[in-house]
Amino acid sequence: MTLSILSAQPSAPQLPASFPPSPNLSLSPLPSLTCALQCQHFQSCSGCTQELNLHRPIILDDVTDFFNNHGVSDFTFDSCRLWGWRCRAKLAVRGSSNSPLIGLYQENSHNIVDIPHCKAHHPSINATVELLKQGITHLKVEPYDEDQGTGELRYVQMAVTLNNTSLPASQRYRNGKVQVTLVWNSRNENSPSSEKLKALANFLWRNGGPRSNVHLIHSVWANFQTSTNNIIFGNRWRHLLGEIDFWEHVGGIDIALAPSSFGQANTRAFDSLLRKLQKYVPYGAAVADLYAGAGVIGLSLAATRKCRSVKCIEINKEARLSFEKTVGRLPKSIDTTISWHHADTSIGPLSWLMGSDVVVVDPPRKGLDPSLVDALRTLSLAEKRAMLTERSFSKVKNEKRPWILRAREASVQIESKTSPEEGQSLPKTLIYISCGWESFKEDCKSLLSRKEWHLDKAHGFNFFPGTQSIEVLAVFKRGPGAGLKKKKSGKKKKRPL
Repeated sequence: MTLSILSAQPSAPQLPASFPPSPNLSLSPLPSLTCALQCQHFQSCSGCTQELNLHRPIILDDVTDFFNNHGVSDFTFDSCRLWGWRCRAKLAVRGSSNSPLIGLYQENSHNIVDIPHCKAHHPSINATVELLKQGITHLKVEPYDEDQGTGELRYVQMAVTLNNTSLPASQRYRNGKVQVTLVWNSRNENSPSSEKLKALANFLWRNGGPRSNVHLIHSVWANFQTSTNNIIFGNRWRHLLGEIDFWEHVGGIDIALAPSSFGQANTRAFDSLLRKLQKYVPYGAAVADLYAGAGVIGLSLAATRKCRSVKCIEINKEARLSFEKTVGRLPKSIDTTISWHHADTSIGPLSWLMGSDVVVVDPPRKGLDPSLVDALRTLSLAEKRAMLTERSFSKVKNEKRPWILRAREASVQIESKTSPEEGQSLPKTLIYISCGWESFKEDCKSLLSRKEWHLDKAHGFNFFPGTQSIEVLAVFKRGPGAGLKKKKSGKKKKRPL
C-alpha cells in the first residue's frame, strides 16, 4: 500500500520565533525532535497526548491498515500545520481575581491547568488570554467557583478569523483577529454584575481593539449561563463591541460564523479537506449535505462545482442565520437551487437522500444515526420502490411529495434561474467526513456489509496535531466495486483443432 504524507509549508512570518519551523515531510520517518511539541504544559494539560512525531499520529497505522484491507491502496495523509494551528478554543476561567487561571481541565478532574504558552493555540489566542488576565486582575473580576456556584466569569471562547484581505496572503495567518465570548455567571445583561461585564469588555477593546498598539480583538460577545452542569454556553447571547459579522474564507467561499455556530478549530486543515472533497463531486450534481451546520460544505460545492441543487439539513436552528449571511456573499453568477432545512436527519432519512446524486455527511464524533445507516444500506430496495412510486405520481399532475411540503415549513429556499425538477433518483456517491475514527470504522463496516457501497478513495488530515484524533475523508460509490465483483463463471473455450 502507498501512503503519501503531505505537508503544509507556512511562510516564515506566520509564527513567532519561539515556534519550531514547519518540517518538509517525506515518506521517510523524521527524527522525533524535528516534529516535537516542545510545550511546557505537556502532561499537566489534557489537550495534547502525543509529544513526538506530531506529523504522524500513532493512530495513523491503524487507519492505513484499515483502508488497505478495504481495497484503498492510495490512501494519503496531510500532516497540515503542526504548531499554532488551533483557531478556536473554549477555555475555563478559575482561580482568583489576583491570580486567574485560564485553560483546560486536568485529565479526569476539574482542576484547571493554566496554559498561557500553549503551542497548539494560534498566537493571537495566547496574546488575548494574557490581555484577559490583566483585565480580570485590574477590574477585580471574580472567576467562577464550581463548588459554590459563585463568581462572575465562567468560560471564554476565542475564535480567530484569518480573513483580513487588507494584508498580503503571507501575513494573514499571523495577524488573525480574535472574537472573544465571555461566558458570564448571570441570567442576562441586567444582572447586578453587568457593569463589571461591560467594564471588562471595554478593557479588552481599549487595549486590544483597532486603536490600541497591538490590534488583537475582532469583537467581544457575552453569553449568559447560570446552570450548575458542565454545559459551557447558555441560550442568551449579546454582542457588546466590535464587528457583528465574523467572516472566514474556506473552500472557495466567504462563510459567516456566529459565536454560537460550530466552527472547525483548524481552519487551514479544513480548507485543505474541502479542496480535496470538491474533486469528488461532478459538475452539475445534485447534493444533499447532512449534519450541515451553517451549510459551509454544501455552499462551497454550489460555488465551485456548479451544482444544480444543494440542500443542507441541520438540527441546530441557530445555524440558519449564518447560512443566510453566507448565501448573501455567494457569487451572483451561481445558478443553483439552494435550501437549508431545520430537521433531524435520523427521522425519515430517505426523504433527504431522494433526488440527490451525491450525499455528504459530516456527523459528530459518535458517527451516523443508525436510521441513516440503515437507509444508506438499503438504497437499492428504496430505488425500486421509488420507480413504482414515480409511475403513480406521473398520473397526477403537480402533486408534491409530502416530505417536501413538510421540510419547507422550516427551511430557507433559494431557487435557481432554471429551477430544475427534483427527481426520484438516489445518490451514487457518498462522501463521509469523520472526526471519530472508531465510530467511522463501525459505520463503514455496516455500509459495506450488504455490498450496497464500496470504498473508492480515502484521505486523512491532521486536524489536531498532538492528539490521537484524525479527520478522515472517505468516498464511497454505489455497488460492490471492481475488485469485489464476482468473476464470470463460464466454460473455457475449446482451442480449434
